[in-house]
Amino acid sequence: MVEKLLEIVREGRIFLQTHNYPDPDAIASAFGLQQLFTHFGVQSTICYVGAAERASVHTAVQEFGITIVPYSEELGMAEEDKIVLVDGQKNNANMTDLPGDEVACIDHHPVYHEIAYAYSDLRLVGACSSIIAEYYEKLKLPMTSEVATMLLYGLQVDTGYMTRGVTDLDLEMFPVLYRRADHKRLELIASRNLEFADLKAFGAAINNIKIFGKAGFVHIPFACPDALIAQVADFVLSLAEVDIAVISSSRQNGLKFSVRSVLSQVHAGNLLAGTLPPYGNGGGHARMAAGFITRKNIKESGMSSGQLLSLLHQSMLGYIRKHLGSSGT
Repeated sequence: MVEKLLEIVREGRIFLQTHNYPDPDAIASAFGLQQLFTHFGVQSTICYVGAAERASVHTAVQEFGITIVPYSEELGMAEEDKIVLVDGQKNNANMTDLPGDEVACIDHHPVYHEIAYAYSDLRLVGACSSIIAEYYEKLKLPMTSEVATMLLYGLQVDTGYMTRGVTDLDLEMFPVLYRRADHKRLELIASRNLEFADLKAFGAAINNIKIFGKAGFVHIPFACPDALIAQVADFVLSLAEVDIAVISSSRQNGLKFSVRSVLSQVHAGNLLAGTLPPYGNGGGHARMAAGFITRKNIKESGMSSGQLLSLLHQSMLGYIRKHLGSSGT
C-alpha cells in the first residue's frame, strides 16, 4: 500500500503538512515520513500553520535537528505542488487549506469529510506515529534512533502513555520503537512539558471549573495554545469527580475547545461534532477531541462569546445526559 504513496511523490515538489499547531505525534509522524522518503531519494518539506507550541516539541526539534517550517507565502507553494497531509485531514477545523494539491492523507482520526485523495491511509489507531512505524516494517527499512525516539514519543503522548485509545497496531509498534529508541534523549524530551507561563492557564482552570455530575467545564478567558489546552483538559480529567472534561479558551479569532472522556457512552469527537454546528465544527476520537468557532461566526450568531458559550455548555450537558441518563450529570 505504501508503495503507491512512493510512486505519487516520486516527482514534483513535496510538502508534508501537519495539522495546525502541531503536537508531538504530528511532528514525529511527519519527521518519520520525511526520513522514509529521503531513503528513496524523495526530498520533502515539513510545514504547518500556527506554531509548534509545546515545550517538549521545541526540545525535540532542537535535539534531533528537525526542520519544520511555518507556512508563509515565502515558501512559494504553487497549486501543482504536492501535499501529503499528516495527522489531520482536509476540511478539518485544525487543517488550513494551503495552495498545493492534497494528493495524500495519513491520519488516525475519524473521517468527518469524505475526500478523494490519490492515496489515503485513514485508520482509527492510537497514534499516527504507529502508522509511520508500520511503513518502515513493511518496507523493511532501517530506522535511525532519532526517528524511533520521536515516533515512540508521539505514540506515548497521543495514547496517554499507552492508557487510552490503544489498538493492536500501537501494541505491535511499541516494542519495535522501544528497542530502537534512545531513552536518555526520550527522557530529556518528555521532561519538558511545561513552561513557567503555562501555570496561568492551570490557575484559571482551578479558579473557573464547574462540575455537573461527571462533567467538568472550564473556560480560560485568555488565549491559550492548543497543546496547553489539551494539557489542561488532561489535568481536569485527572480529578476523581470528573470523567468528561470540556475546556474552552478565548482567542482573538474565536473560541477553541478541547474535550476528554473516559466513558465509553460519551464519545468526545461526537460530542463536539454534534453540538458545535452551526456555529463551528469539531471532532476527534472517543477519548479526546478538539473544535473551533471563528470570531466571524460568533458575531453572526448575534450573541456575545459568553452567551454562546453558555448555550453550547447547555447543549453539551444535554448530549451527555442523553448518553448517560439523567443521573450522569
